[in-house]
Amino acid sequence: MSDEIAKAQTAQPTEDTIFGKIARKEIKVDLIHDDDQCVAFHDISKQAPTHFLVIPKDPIVQLSKVTPAHEQLLGHLLVVAAQVAKKQGLDEDGYRVVINNGKNGGQSVYHLHVHVLGGRQLEWPPG
Repeated sequence: MSDEIAKAQTAQPTEDTIFGKIARKEIKVDLIHDDDQCVAFHDISKQAPTHFLVIPKDPIVQLSKVTPAHEQLLGHLLVVAAQVAKKQGLDEDGYRVVINNGKNGGQSVYHLHVHVLGGRQLEWPPG
């Protein structure tokens, strides 16, 4: 079992997460995007030559907890993912967008986040 899978099996939703602290700028990271709704930054546990996360500033626990009120925000996260992917040079050869949901989906931090991976040929199925 990989470290990420092991983390996902024991992770629990909490009042606050490292991603919430990053979104509020309580933890400093090198942001590659920042607007009023979300931030993006390189994943410290990268799984591809280019691997960044897009996270909403609104602390949504996971995708399965969204409501119709989140529709605009979810669209915004994907638009930002595409814009940052282009700036990172991924638009020519492609990239993968992943949202892990719950322990069997590999979610290890319970703050919704969009992974964008690229820079190499990605395998299918993923895991």
